[in-house]
Amino acid sequence: ITDTEVVSLEAVVDAAWSTVDTRAASLETDVDGQIRADGSRLHQLFENLFRNAVEHGSTSPESQARQDAVEHSTETVTVTVERWTDGFAVADDGPGIPDDRRERVFETGYSTSDSGTGFGLRIVEQIVAAHGWEIQVTESASGGARFEITGVEFVDRDRAVSVAEE
Repeated sequence: ITDTEVVSLEAVVDAAWSTVDTRAASLETDVDGQIRADGSRLHQLFENLFRNAVEHGSTSPESQARQDAVEHSTETVTVTVERWTDGFAVADDGPGIPDDRRERVFETGYSTSDSGTGFGLRIVEQIVAAHGWEIQVTESASGGARFEITGVEFVDRDRAVSVAEE
């Protein structure tokens, strides 16, 4: 990434959510603040994390419904985006990612879905690295997946440019 600008984190989150087929999923945010980033790549990062949460976020037990949550699940997932002092996190209340698979989710081609390509989270990791940030997979408070992005520099509000306005 060579061109960065100051972007509203909340505007990028909202714009990305509006472009993903979220079905009945819901979004909760607490991400006021602006960061220096490549706005379009940050948008793609959130799209991929949201799509992953919706596609794998069924709270049903290990079954076809869990493997293909968008098409078969009647249960919904809530995705939460929150700010940290040195970054932000995207979490869901789905079934989560077992400890022994957390590092593998970033491998090219790794997917637990028959229809998945295994590129979405690899792209997320590449966007994070290109910005000089770090990403870690953990468990959310409800037992779902949580992606923590750290090393993010927040900047003052007066210099923010909304990606949604571009």
